[in-house]
Amino acid sequence: MGALAVLITFGLALLMVLNWHSVDQMAGYGYVGGLIVSALGCSTWFVPIPMAAVQFTLGGILLPWFGPLWLGPLFVGLVCSFGEATGALSIYAAGYSGGTGISDKFIKGRSGRFIRIYQWLMRLLQRRGALVMFILSALMNPFFFPAALTCGASRFGLKKYYLITFAGKFIKCSIIAYAGYFGLRSLFQWLGI
Repeated sequence: MGALAVLITFGLALLMVLNWHSVDQMAGYGYVGGLIVSALGCSTWFVPIPMAAVQFTLGGILLPWFGPLWLGPLFVGLVCSFGEATGALSIYAAGYSGGTGISDKFIKGRSGRFIRIYQWLMRLLQRRGALVMFILSALMNPFFFPAALTCGASRFGLKKYYLITFAGKFIKCSIIAYAGYFGLRSLFQWLGI
């Protein structure tokens, strides 16, 4: 599932590159657009929003607020991680208000292997919650959402949850933005754009 998400993300980024004339429109959304898309993309797992593709593209085309050009992706990572961490509060809130039923529906109908991995992850989260949430936040994976639900259901501290999620998302979003910065700039130079 995670590999499929990565393929779809890079496929969407490639689609944006192939339609490079619409990239200027993407730059018009700027940092606020990245913030909104990231918040919406991380607040729900029922409606897929290509937030990684947007972060990838914005990392390659947005100018930094100040300083050299290579700081642009860092600012994109900062803004988008703030959006993702803020959007993830809705997942925490769902868990806090009875998320165990939601997580049970999430695993219902899945294969036995998936359920074993999910149960192992939840046991690990109970023992090493902060570290597990940081790692799950910093990687693109399908286990962040059930782990965030479990954090809410187990009354994991809200402030601690937010700060850990923000730190992990900052790493993930910055890596995606820098991949766009180096990847899109190289591709645009190669295409003569």
